[in-house]
Amino acid sequence: MLPEGPRELQDRLAPCLSFYGLSPTGKWSFYGTSDEACLEEAFPQINRGGLSDALHPLKTKFVWLESEAAAVDDSLLSIQAQDAFDYVLASIKSAASLSMSDGQQRILDGEQKPEPVEVMYRERTASAMLLRVDESLAPTIDMHLPRFWKSMIIPSKPQPFIPVPITAVERVRDILKHAKFDPVVASVVSNISVPHMKHDVRWLTGEDPKSPIISRHSFSDDARTAAEWLKERFEETGATCNLQPFQSGFTPNVICSYSSTVNTTETILLSAHYDSRGSFGLTRAPGGDDDGSGTVALLSIARTIKRLGVKFRKNVQLCAFGGEEQGLLGSRAYARELREQGANLTLMVQADMIGYHKPGEPPQLGLPNLIGTPAVTHLVANLSALYSPELTVGFTPACCSDHQSFHEQGFPSTQVFERAGTIADPMYHNSGDLSDRQGYDFEQIKSIAKVQFATLLHSAGFELPDNSL
Repeated sequence: MLPEGPRELQDRLAPCLSFYGLSPTGKWSFYGTSDEACLEEAFPQINRGGLSDALHPLKTKFVWLESEAAAVDDSLLSIQAQDAFDYVLASIKSAASLSMSDGQQRILDGEQKPEPVEVMYRERTASAMLLRVDESLAPTIDMHLPRFWKSMIIPSKPQPFIPVPITAVERVRDILKHAKFDPVVASVVSNISVPHMKHDVRWLTGEDPKSPIISRHSFSDDARTAAEWLKERFEETGATCNLQPFQSGFTPNVICSYSSTVNTTETILLSAHYDSRGSFGLTRAPGGDDDGSGTVALLSIARTIKRLGVKFRKNVQLCAFGGEEQGLLGSRAYARELREQGANLTLMVQADMIGYHKPGEPPQLGLPNLIGTPAVTHLVANLSALYSPELTVGFTPACCSDHQSFHEQGFPSTQVFERAGTIADPMYHNSGDLSDRQGYDFEQIKSIAKVQFATLLHSAGFELPDNSL
């Protein structure tokens, strides 16, 4: 475990080390090797990180847990780092004990099984830890975490980090160079409907009495219901959609496509995640802001595409990912699939938490200061000034969402967030994350959705039928 990104480390690390992924906050990189000689060569390079024995018994997983307190507004923090660390560890050990059936013996093939939770590494500031846990606990470990801690299952195989090629960056810069105010684009994006967004998010949160949804946790039946509902809604707008499984037990990714009007493989991708997370110890996970807001922004764009008859000159994908709260699992699987297919992805923009507006502050757009492609971030910022000038634009330390998965695979990417600063939503990772509450701002969601849509229109090129506006 190294407290730097792979791009910063790639020229300094022993080449025999294999990359296994970035942490949920983007601040740690994971490397591994089965070569002892390599380990001896690499050890001097990891004196600021941690070293752990990766030879673990069958039916166990490595899980990285990390506090995101540095990206959270001070008003929301209630306990110190050391107290939080102890609380997290005690909570997970308690969950592991409860998951064992009464009277179960910890004996396997005549040998004692490993403990269900074992601390393999502890970061010196008590803000992160590496655990070895029983594989049955690993996928749902987020349900046993305080809301400002994130989890990531370390992959069992290396996941090559692919820097974004300079040719891909130059293509985005060319779009940026030619991105000027277009009154037609302004008219199109202004057609996004707030009433539709209100209806959609209330259905996803279960606030609508007609909705059967109670929780959109990745393992819930309701999240599968939400996936099927999203697929149907996107298909109503003319998209071709598929529910794509990525891991047993998890609800699928919802992948929707609009074909180009010309012969090209170039693709623009907008995304959000539809799974959510509730309060510690509760199964209720309505996810009105995280990430119902980003999801309904996608739907609002799709509905406008249908209503105005927009056709694109490049291929377009709108994707609602599952498994984000467990370590970007759905988007990691899809980004790897696109890389293996040699996909021609011009850029992607992830919308995660765009609905909360802290009282007394102006409406805002936060852009990532750590993970992503600066050229894409610059493009989004410029288009915000053109089409949603009411937004105050700045950087946020809130990290990381599904754009990280595409960043790791060498695709130009960025994220849009609700605040140019730290996380301030008091209902973050809380079972009270509903739309009918103070601070939930549909006008801000529309403003940010207009920026996403403008990015799509300028990047993909488009055509409209006569008299559609």
